Amino acid sequence: MTVTRFAPSPNGPLHLGHAYAAIAAHDRARRDGGRFLLRIEDIDGARSRAEFAESTLEDLRWLGLQWDGEAIRQSDRIAAHADALDRLKRERLVYPCRCTRAEIAAAATRTGPDGPVYPGTCRGRHGAVDGPVAWRLDMAEAVYRAGPLVWEDEVHGLQVAAPEAFGDVVLGRKDAPGSYHLAVTLDDAADGISCVTRGMDLFASTHVHRLLQELLGLPVPVWHHHPLLLESDGRKLAKRRGSPSLADMRLAGEDGLALADALRAGRLPDGLHLGVEGEGAGDSLSDADMPI
Repeated sequence: MTVTRFAPSPNGPLHLGHAYAAIAAHDRARRDGGRFLLRIEDIDGARSRAEFAESTLEDLRWLGLQWDGEAIRQSDRIAAHADALDRLKRERLVYPCRCTRAEIAAAATRTGPDGPVYPGTCRGRHGAVDGPVAWRLDMAEAVYRAGPLVWEDEVHGLQVAAPEAFGDVVLGRKDAPGSYHLAVTLDDAADGISCVTRGMDLFASTHVHRLLQELLGLPVPVWHHHPLLLESDGRKLAKRRGSPSLADMRLAGEDGLALADALRAGRLPDGLHLGVEGEGAGDSLSDADMPI
């Protein structure tokens, strides 16, 4: 059975880009007579707010999208994230890091999909830890143990996994046991997701997620990375730039069902267009998941 999910973070109102992504996931499941799940990714500290989570539910209903079962709260899975991180610690695949973002930016010699690539300052430290630290994946060791990997995208075909471009990514944050990369990989497995539908801004991240699946013995889904809704200047819609929200449209009396049908048909509001591969990429992870 096909199982898809829409997994927004409740750190701001949904916009048309979220609507497009939710419709893609919903329709992909319904086309196959499968299940469409809603997961609220609410572990982003104080930025996750209950009112945005509730507004998400109302926005999706307004668009005519019905999910199966109860909405899932990522915060209910923190213990599972911690258990997985502990396993990686025991296997000496992660190490503690106290480097600041400024230190990383100053020492980095290249840029990866998430920004400046960590230069490995703390790599190899596995002793006692005092105080809050981030936990980084020893990428070279992880890739060696996993061996060659591939993953399948329904739009872009078979991909050879190349997570090395990210360097030693953060898997455990100072304020949470799971970074985006670890949490989303674990949660998709726990939810039985068979097809991960999401925007092209997360295409590169899939290389890391495929590696984590191998290291943790998790099932491997297929992926479907769709184009992004972009503004006239080529940037993707974003909460922090004040892109028009679905809640504002809903409260103004606009027809959500008609909007959803227009997005399905590619009839976009003036000033918006669908982006080509990679356009607008690298703008999706929360601040908490960027180099610390």
